Amino acid sequence: MYTLLRILKWTGIILLIVAFILVAAVFSRQDLQFEAPLPELHASMDSAVIAHGEYLVNGPAHCSGCHTDNAHEAAYLRGETVPMHGGYAFKLPVGTVFSKNITNNQEHGIGRLTDPEIARTLRYGVGSDGRAILDFMPYYMLSDEDLTAVISYLRTLPGNAHAVPADDLNFIGKAVKAFLIKPAGPLGTERPKGMRPDTTAAYGEYLANSVANCVGCHTARDLMTGAFTGKPFAGWMNMEGNVPGTFFNTPNLTPEPTTGHLANWTFEVFQARFRSGPVFPESPMPWASFRRMRDADLKAIWNYLQTLPPVVQETGPLKAPKEHG
Repeated sequence: MYTLLRILKWTGIILLIVAFILVAAVFSRQDLQFEAPLPELHASMDSAVIAHGEYLVNGPAHCSGCHTDNAHEAAYLRGETVPMHGGYAFKLPVGTVFSKNITNNQEHGIGRLTDPEIARTLRYGVGSDGRAILDFMPYYMLSDEDLTAVISYLRTLPGNAHAVPADDLNFIGKAVKAFLIKPAGPLGTERPKGMRPDTTAAYGEYLANSVANCVGCHTARDLMTGAFTGKPFAGWMNMEGNVPGTFFNTPNLTPEPTTGHLANWTFEVFQARFRSGPVFPESPMPWASFRRMRDADLKAIWNYLQTLPPVVQETGPLKAPKEHG
């Protein structure tokens, strides 16, 4: 009996020591620094470049849908111009993450950053202070021309002094940040200098993967780490809607005849769906931005989706209770 008590005692002590070391390691790794090159990209004053950047930011890249705050969400959904001063709260299993102020305010926005620093954040996922950026902005493969256009437009946004709260991560979130979060980009393939907009599947692939990030929601992934766990574009990610407590299953976009959401659609139906906006106001799909997409861009994405390998994946009803991650 005495021996058993000693074993239990020392087991408890060892477990406490291990727990202490783990907690200490988690908190000591909250400010990890990463290196990444500074792309030599600079804002242009050319009105055509700025206009293209405005289209990307407010259209297919849907930056305005996240970089406002919850108070302006209804205005965004109505298609109105909203301030991109950040503060939108994303409620995640790892805690609450707030979108950042991307106006040209010197203290709270991007006004203090150089153009190459902004480019590095978007291209390599490394902030101006060397931290790894959470994988909310997968624009690592934007062409040089498109990235320049985005920066050029952002530089036209008047400064807004809205102060965004710091991310509020729980212990699991801190552990994920300490050991799992690393800069995600670039993706290892050659990045284009420029992309000629047209209606081809090749341009649609670029839009769906590198600009509009259709793949990011229409592919199952681990919401703790962001890692993909399913087949590309086969859907079945259960996402919380814009109203807390509502959840949606992302549909299968592959051309699979029995479970593919678009199996019986024509391009005209696809196009009309984007123009009509949300069926469910609480849907996480950024319809207000996507309805601004040009017909040619929608045609390119449609053509690309038809080239995907068919995947048998039943995703259930669009609006559904929380079931899986």
